[in-house]
Amino acid sequence: MLRLSEIKLPLDHPESALEAAIRARLTELGVARDGLIRYTVFRRAHDARKRADIKLTYIVDVEVKDEGAALKRLTDVPHCGVTPDMSYKFVAEAPAQLSTPRPVVIGMGPCGLFAGLILAQMGFRPIILERGKAVRERTKDTFGLWRKSVLNPESNVQFGEGGAGTFSDGKLYSQIKDPKHYGRKVLDEFVRAGAPEDILYLSRPHIGTFRLVSMVEKMRASIHELGGEVRFETRVEDIDIDNGQVRGLKLSTGETLRCDHVVLAVGHSARDTFQMLYDRGVHVEAKPFSLGFRIEHPQGIIDRSRFGKFAGHKQLGAADYKVVHHCSNGRAVYSFCMCPGGTVVAATSELGRVVTNGMSQYSRAERNANAGIVVGITPDDYPGGPLAGIAFQRKWEERAFELGGGNYMAPGQLVGDFIAGRPSTSLGSVVPSYKPGVRPTDLSTALPDYAIEAIREALPQMEKKIAGFAMHDAVLTGVETRTSSPVRVRRGDDYQSVNVNGLYPAGEGAGYAGGIYSAAIDGIEVAEAVALKIMSRQTA
Repeated sequence: MLRLSEIKLPLDHPESALEAAIRARLTELGVARDGLIRYTVFRRAHDARKRADIKLTYIVDVEVKDEGAALKRLTDVPHCGVTPDMSYKFVAEAPAQLSTPRPVVIGMGPCGLFAGLILAQMGFRPIILERGKAVRERTKDTFGLWRKSVLNPESNVQFGEGGAGTFSDGKLYSQIKDPKHYGRKVLDEFVRAGAPEDILYLSRPHIGTFRLVSMVEKMRASIHELGGEVRFETRVEDIDIDNGQVRGLKLSTGETLRCDHVVLAVGHSARDTFQMLYDRGVHVEAKPFSLGFRIEHPQGIIDRSRFGKFAGHKQLGAADYKVVHHCSNGRAVYSFCMCPGGTVVAATSELGRVVTNGMSQYSRAERNANAGIVVGITPDDYPGGPLAGIAFQRKWEERAFELGGGNYMAPGQLVGDFIAGRPSTSLGSVVPSYKPGVRPTDLSTALPDYAIEAIREALPQMEKKIAGFAMHDAVLTGVETRTSSPVRVRRGDDYQSVNVNGLYPAGEGAGYAGGIYSAAIDGIEVAEAVALKIMSRQTA
């Protein structure tokens, strides 16, 4: 098939206009007007650089009658090419009888879920260990924090089936390179599990929390049907390493599970697991991450700033944004995990600490837009060894708990007051969405001085890009500390730990992904590495 890109049409174009534009492009390739057999939309996006003239842009795959003749002219016609083969191909098939123990996956977030699913589809019958609960029970525990200020440290936004991605916007895009089109496999599996089919062609697809819950359940059922096993409320307490080789796992249930191929997909908040790995000599190192606040505006302000007169158009939906400012103190402040029409959520996993994050439903219909406004930091900001970043995060999470009143309410401040350097004593027109609630205060001691200084400088500059961004009544809610893992569990080209054979660090927690999409892709890549290693031992 042929792939045609950069087809631009008006926002309200009739359906027939797309086919007409395709036929016009095909004419340039020498295809007759009746030569089009069929077409499918590969990608649809919008170009809002000119707010008065927003366009829809398409990439389409077409089948034509005389493809050979058209192929000869591809280099002469801009934005035309050959459709790549994006079908997923398994790298191995497990034999009926394995001579090695079943592979084990630790963690059932997006990375662990896809690692387990791919291994199951190849016939390796993986065992997945998840310290939290099944997604429905986990949802009840999460609501317990949001509605009653009761935290279950083993079942919350961070821990449980589906991982942190379940309570998020469900974004399914990334800037990572994906030459083997693993991302298409991710999207196909999500659609098979009940995601809307538009995620296959929208340029910035998302699913939303409530849809993710049922999808995760269906994917778990598929793993079971293929011979895999999922064990909930099973925490890995220790790892048996013999002469540089994984030999087994000690579980919170009291069992010792014999294994020699372990996918470590624990997520960025498994702080006790990182400590255990470090104590056992696994190579762990500190890495950069970011911290800051959540900011909330009325969604309508963002829509009007981004889309002008087209704000609210059904083809555009709720507008998002991406802003960055390089500050005079050398820091970079940027928006993170922007959630249009969403809510700010309580995302702590430890007692006596407050953490914020953002999420949206598929409709993105809530009244506020929210995003992290965060400052990049490096290990130089928190010296003290590979795990010093964890202690650094905890310090500011504990401070947020204190500023919020000690009952999991979050400290908040009006943007106008924050910029002016005065405490907020009440809230304004923007009603914050964080539950259990927001306590107006002074956030100037909620982060390091350099971070406060940087954010204070950045907000008025971001106003120049998005009208209303620094509005007085916009709300800052603290603190956002779990932007990414503060550690990296170093792995080699074969995806194994650099100093422990059979241990495969994977996903966001190990420092190799950021978000649902990239974590899922990393899970696929690691699953393939495990399968190939098992097969090489099987045939040796």
